[in-house]
Amino acid sequence: MKILFIFVKYLVKMKKIFAFLFLILSSTFYSQNAEIVLVLKDADTKAVIEDATVLVLRTKQVNLSNSEGKVSFVLKGISGIQITHTSYQSVTVRSSNLKEKENVIFLKNSVTNLDELILTKQHPQKILANLIENSTNKLSVPARLKIYSREFFKLNGVCSNYNDGLMNFQLFGKPKKITSNILVEQNRSYGLVDVNISNELLGYNLNDIIENYYNFKYLLPLLQPKAKKEFDFLIKGNASNSDYYVMFVTPLDTATGLLDDFTITYDKKKKIIIEVTSTVSPASVAKVKERKGKNVRNIYKSFFKAIYRLDASNYYLLSSREEIGFERIHRNNSTDIEVKNSFVTTNFSTQNFTYKESEVFKDKTLFNKKNVILNNYWEISGLVATPEEEEIILSVADRGEE
Repeated sequence: MKILFIFVKYLVKMKKIFAFLFLILSSTFYSQNAEIVLVLKDADTKAVIEDATVLVLRTKQVNLSNSEGKVSFVLKGISGIQITHTSYQSVTVRSSNLKEKENVIFLKNSVTNLDELILTKQHPQKILANLIENSTNKLSVPARLKIYSREFFKLNGVCSNYNDGLMNFQLFGKPKKITSNILVEQNRSYGLVDVNISNELLGYNLNDIIENYYNFKYLLPLLQPKAKKEFDFLIKGNASNSDYYVMFVTPLDTATGLLDDFTITYDKKKKIIIEVTSTVSPASVAKVKERKGKNVRNIYKSFFKAIYRLDASNYYLLSSREEIGFERIHRNNSTDIEVKNSFVTTNFSTQNFTYKESEVFKDKTLFNKKNVILNNYWEISGLVATPEEEEIILSVADRGEE
């Protein structure tokens, strides 16, 4: 009996030791950084979902799904992960349940009120003017946006230049008079082909891009009196969120010139803009007569999308994407040029950061800035590269090591 008692006591002791070791190992496991990969798909069609916002609730890190519906980020510990998109129902998942190499998340698209036409007492143009006014006043300023930017250039169908960077934008001022200072944390810029890129061919101007987004510059032409004669304005209910309306602004058949199709999603109760998309349709391009002469641009592709986020009392730019393609005629030489750039706000704060005036970035683009690479910041940028983009980026990295 004494031997049996000693044996049982030994087992109890060992059980406690194993339990203690299990707690240590579990703690170590969950304290380590783990990469989480999500692929977002439509629950009905199984099509991938682009531009969905993926918020890590624990760290407040914001990610955006790419054209393959993919999101990748590093997480330490356990967190809820919130997934939102203006065309789908929001969903929150726990990171502890995401155990696959690639975790497929299906989002449901409600068809309720999809085609419901909204009749209004005011002309939609007047409603749009009020939306722009109210949204401009509601945007959080002063504020700090940590932004990852990425820019691709194509000349005659060949990717010639690439740059990306991690920047802090300090916003200050008042509505309609917003200014920003930029501090670049890290950046890399490479030319993949020996060509010269002049300032007129560069993408956006970093020093005024935030001001343009916060003043809704891209929508202002729709407020001109002549816009009623050029565009059809229509408001419909939103497919997935009863709080949202969608305004469609499309060129009339009788309209001339290169005009965009606009889609504006807004919160009908708060009267703020959530998403803006504009694109030049092939039909619009076909209407425009090709110009000839010196220093002429013939646009054949144009796309713009901006997403704004309302988080409690904070309202700010979440992401943007711009693409433009045009033929440039200069001194009887024709060059096809395509520029694609992306912005993602990975972190928002109302706290100002301290800096010296000499540290403020003044140039229009990161292209000419000396590379500063402290770590692989692009891997935690909030925007996963597609295989095509990854191929370009890897070739850029290889060239940088030569």
